[in-house]
Amino acid sequence: MLRFILWFFAAASLLLLLPGAARAQSPQSRPLQLALARTTTDTARVLLLADLAATYRYSRFDSVSYYAHQGLRLARRIGYVQGEGRCLSRLAILPGERGNLPQALRLNLAALRLNEESQDLEATARTLNQTGLLYFALDDYRPALRYSFRALRLYQQAGTTDTSQLISVIANLGANYEGLRRYDSAAFYLNQAWQLTSHHRPRAWSCWGNPAPYVLRELGLLQLVQGQPRAALKYYRRSARAAEPENDQRSASRAYQYLAELYARQGQSDSSIWYARHALYLAANLPYVVGVVRNSALLMEAYEARQRPDSALYYTHVLLAAQDSLFNPRRIKQLDLIAFNEHTRLLELEAERAKLLARVRTAALLMGAALLLLALLLLWRRNRQQRHANHSLGVLHEQLGQQARELTTQRDDLVQTLKELKITQGQLVLREKMASLGELMAGVAHEIQRPVSLLRRYAAASTEICNEMRHHIGQLQLPLHQQELADKLLDTMHQNQTHIVQYGQRADSVVRGMLEYSQGGGGARQSTDLNALAEEFLRLVYHDLRAKNRYFSAALLLRPDPTLERVMVVRQDVGRALVGVFSAALQAVAQRQRQPDEDYVPQVELTTRRTAASVEIRVRDNGEGLPPEMLLTVFQRFPAGAETGLSLALSHDLITRGHGGTLSVSSQPGRGTEYCIVLPLPSA
Repeated sequence: MLRFILWFFAAASLLLLLPGAARAQSPQSRPLQLALARTTTDTARVLLLADLAATYRYSRFDSVSYYAHQGLRLARRIGYVQGEGRCLSRLAILPGERGNLPQALRLNLAALRLNEESQDLEATARTLNQTGLLYFALDDYRPALRYSFRALRLYQQAGTTDTSQLISVIANLGANYEGLRRYDSAAFYLNQAWQLTSHHRPRAWSCWGNPAPYVLRELGLLQLVQGQPRAALKYYRRSARAAEPENDQRSASRAYQYLAELYARQGQSDSSIWYARHALYLAANLPYVVGVVRNSALLMEAYEARQRPDSALYYTHVLLAAQDSLFNPRRIKQLDLIAFNEHTRLLELEAERAKLLARVRTAALLMGAALLLLALLLLWRRNRQQRHANHSLGVLHEQLGQQARELTTQRDDLVQTLKELKITQGQLVLREKMASLGELMAGVAHEIQRPVSLLRRYAAASTEICNEMRHHIGQLQLPLHQQELADKLLDTMHQNQTHIVQYGQRADSVVRGMLEYSQGGGGARQSTDLNALAEEFLRLVYHDLRAKNRYFSAALLLRPDPTLERVMVVRQDVGRALVGVFSAALQAVAQRQRQPDEDYVPQVELTTRRTAASVEIRVRDNGEGLPPEMLLTVFQRFPAGAETGLSLALSHDLITRGHGGTLSVSSQPGRGTEYCIVLPLPSA
């Protein structure tokens, strides 16, 4: 029954979608076909066949089966395990889309074992991602999340260049968090996926194509659950448009389905029925069974509401047939049994690994005990010989002992002197670097200052010329349309010159800041807005760290005191001190973000407060925190003889010696660290 219904809708969709049906391949298919025709090695041919099958995954399932089976037969004939795993993974796509989830899971697990055997990290990650999507289709989001996170870790470990698959995994994480109603985490991953998608070079996608239709669709769902139906509608339409050049019929079907559901919720039944039928045609053409279930259910309810029992009954039959294929109890039991067997296999492998490690440890202990016994025997023999020698060397030993004590004292003195010299050397090197940096910044500032001044002067002169031209043109009595065109051009020139003057002033202020920074410590105190100064340096340090690590992101929580007035401080010294504190806080959250904790959101909080006699600047992060023993040496220049903590030491010196203030730190391991800068206010 289901096959007949799917065949009927497939035929109908071919008639309705005839212009799009003529192009039944994605943009990635043709280059792979040309490469396949030119290849001369069997292994390369297997991999190209697997990639070519992937390009048809959402447009022609028969082509997926054809190319994947070709590659599978060739891989098995030449004994190419990596290619066999990739082709088997492509074949696992088909039963999953057609509703036979147990068969899809079997193929995925078989492909996963081959991927692991050949140590193909990217293929293993892809198979894990497919397995997670099977559980996502059953709304079982927690195992789906586990598989997606495993896939993401493997892609990052392999350093993959397949941006399409990396974006797909990140978007899957966001979609699963949507299903669990954890919308903050969903927004984090979906926005990250869209950022990667929008910054990718056009026509540079892998065989898996452009993931934009999928990411846009999930962003629309997120907007809908957050009460923004208009924004959701725009995302759905953008998803449908993005699916057209990729010939992604599955994504187009899903986008039309969500449009139909949104219109049904808003009471626009005509639009809902139109989009639902369109989505059903596309789903049946693949066939995509989940889409058939969702859209036939929507059409059944719509026609029941319109009191059209014949149409409602028809779509009821379609729904029941598709549900029987997707939610058949026998298949669900098979799916549970397969998952249980796989879990049992993993437990057995872990038990075997534990036994092997225990045997290795036992062998190592026995070997260590034998070596220790041999060493004890050698030591006993050596001690026996040494006792005979010690009797004749007693007097000499006493003299040597006295000399050794004197040499030890001299050595300790030399070690202490060497430590002091190293600390002094480090300070001199740092001061030399800071002086060189100041000279460089001063030179750059002086080189920029003259062109900026000339630019502002020429812009002002150009503004006067524009005014004179406007006066002379007004005296020429030109025709009206020419007069309007001339006025428009002169206005544009005047606006451009005004912008040049404004940006020249901004460049002049940047040059002044560079000159201030290059002057070093001990500068004159200036009236300063500490709120603006702290926020500016926090964003500067944050963007510098993001430029070094594109995967790093953190929430900057700004809580300035609106009553804080301008304070007389040395701007460049306070700025340097803040740079050291901000760097320590951002590096702490970046280090914790690299740990496998999907619930963690990096945060750095900046708070300013005015008290009766001072100004407080507090910087708090939610990193791992500092251990108690490190709190005692965090402001030392070279704690324990290592070159760490230097920026905080400089910040401490600039605040305490330069401004007579205090810089303190408090930390809770596992919860974060807080730095507190207190600057005294001048007495009235």
